[in-house]
Amino acid sequence: MKCIDTHDLSLEVAASTFAALGSEQRLLVLRSLVRAGAEGLSIGDLGARTGVTGSTLTHHMKILAQAGLVTQQKQGRSIICAAVAFDEVRALSEFLLKECCADCDDGAHHHG
Repeated sequence: MKCIDTHDLSLEVAASTFAALGSEQRLLVLRSLVRAGAEGLSIGDLGARTGVTGSTLTHHMKILAQAGLVTQQKQGRSIICAAVAFDEVRALSEFLLKECCADCDDGAHHHG
């Protein structure tokens, strides 16, 4: 799995990753996985929690996985476990806040 260095997260990479989140259902899926923690959820549980199932869920998971935001792995013969890629999600939020208040006149408000 590729590791994203937050300092090297380019505008292009960030934009394509945010584009993958440009769907209410995908945000719902990702948020459910964030809530589930590092252990993740089976696809069945994820579907039950989000109301997104079948080929629609498969489609959304494929897009999120291609963006590096979730991981999927088989357990046993058929149970696929999905988990959020916390480092990548954290890198995205840090990308947004990295230069917080950099252009403020008062340096006291700078958070990074």
